[in-house]
Amino acid sequence: MFIHLKQHRLYTLGLFLFSTMLITACGDATDDAKQNTPIGYSTAYAAAPGGMLIDAMAGEPSGLIAMIAGESAASAIAGNLFNSLLKYDKNLDLTGELAQSWEVSADQKTITFHLKPNLKWADNHPLSSADVLFTWQKVTDDHTRTPYGADFKLVSKAEAPDAQTFRVTYAVPYAPALDTWAGLHILPKHLLENQDINNTAFARHPVGSHYYTLALWKNGQYLKLSRNPNASQGQAQIDHLLSRIIPDKAAQFLELSADNIDSMVLNPIQYARIFPSRPDLKKNIALYKELGNSYSYLGFNLKRKPFDDIRVRQAINYAIDKQEIIDGVLLGLGEPVASPYKPGTRWSNPDLKPYPYDPNKARALLREAGFADTDGDGLLDKDGQPFSFEILTNQNKEREMTAVLIQRRLKEVGIEVNIRVLEWASFLGRFIKPKQFDAVVLGWSLSLDPDQYGIWHSSQQAPGQFNFISYSNPQADKLLEAGRVELNPEKRMKIYHEFSKILLQDSPVVYLSAGYGLSAIHKRVKGISNPAPPAGIGHNTYEWYIPKAYSRNEINEH
Repeated sequence: MFIHLKQHRLYTLGLFLFSTMLITACGDATDDAKQNTPIGYSTAYAAAPGGMLIDAMAGEPSGLIAMIAGESAASAIAGNLFNSLLKYDKNLDLTGELAQSWEVSADQKTITFHLKPNLKWADNHPLSSADVLFTWQKVTDDHTRTPYGADFKLVSKAEAPDAQTFRVTYAVPYAPALDTWAGLHILPKHLLENQDINNTAFARHPVGSHYYTLALWKNGQYLKLSRNPNASQGQAQIDHLLSRIIPDKAAQFLELSADNIDSMVLNPIQYARIFPSRPDLKKNIALYKELGNSYSYLGFNLKRKPFDDIRVRQAINYAIDKQEIIDGVLLGLGEPVASPYKPGTRWSNPDLKPYPYDPNKARALLREAGFADTDGDGLLDKDGQPFSFEILTNQNKEREMTAVLIQRRLKEVGIEVNIRVLEWASFLGRFIKPKQFDAVVLGWSLSLDPDQYGIWHSSQQAPGQFNFISYSNPQADKLLEAGRVELNPEKRMKIYHEFSKILLQDSPVVYLSAGYGLSAIHKRVKGISNPAPPAGIGHNTYEWYIPKAYSRNEINEH
């Protein structure tokens, strides 16, 4: 999901929200306010605090401790509540957030962070290096159900020699080390020290240090954030953020059209067909198109037969027409992918190509795997059992349409596919975490760093960890381990190119496409960078503002 994660290490599963968007929602503009708003929103006003930004999000967070929740909806909200030691700036260079400065030792094993002075939590309690140390202890605790622990368990020693200093030492140099510290939300020790972080009420009533605090969470409806007077980074311009929970994109678009929300992520049909035909919307809404760090895929439960057979996985890969999905579902607003990296980056192996659409090759591999149509009904059988399985996905029209196209193509080679669409929380809790599924259509939103140990390494298969498809390949494991400790960029690139080659051969997932983030933002919202810098338009959401002349006069929370 595209989310406000400061482009850090919290690669996340599933819902693609707007990658850099401040999440918001639940309110209606009064008729009077709408009638008096200037057409076009072109009058220039100086930046000033105030206003409310209203947005729509597709899924409700399971909680607001990102290391526990592990999904985009949670991280999108939590990214406005909590800080990390470091962050990426608009040019995708690392800079300090809670840290004022840092030094890396000559042997590349020790990092010393110096915190900014006078940091406070939203409850006015001092924020110190003890909180950073506490957070590291929690993320590395074997009792903490987090998919992110492996990165931080590579630290052999962590210490807080004084209130402003935090130091970590690694047994060996760790290439993504600084990137990991740009991804870990620092948590308050004084509120969580004696609690079970897996089941704490804090997840619903968090206290952070970033631009906003959680003011209200109404189940199934919205989350409201308000400016934090103690914000560690200074004050954001916009007073309130409201995130309405609207799973259906068509309903979101109706709310956008009615001026009841300020922003949403458009689907390709809305972006390419509906929006251009609506001059009334083009007057008031600006569109943004960005290729994000994400891709969609069909993933198999490798613990279930027949997906433990590489020939079956490869056959399905050949049987699916990926360009048909890009053209039919995304209306061409996507790119083919052959590795788990953003196309065009150094980590994406240019020699790899997606499996071509070749149903005859698919049929041959399935015959080799022992499948045949023994009763003439058009469906393949093996050991008296028909080849039939279920694809699960969440409430996302693009994924539903993708599953239907996959279903049709697999039927042509003799495989019966059923589709089940689920609400996000149920999808995660009942099926993904306990691994109760055959196959899924989902997406990954990824870090800028190429390390994907947490997704693919065989050690990362416990409940709540990211390797929920149960992929295991000793050669891939060795490459993932080597990539983490290789500091030479050229050598590191070759490691991940080889890793991608193995992954493509093994086909634990079928890469479907790398999609574009297609965002619509009301022109009342000012301060958006144009043209967008490398980090995207959301790199400076704290500087966005809504002139008083363009603000809604009344918000009815309901």
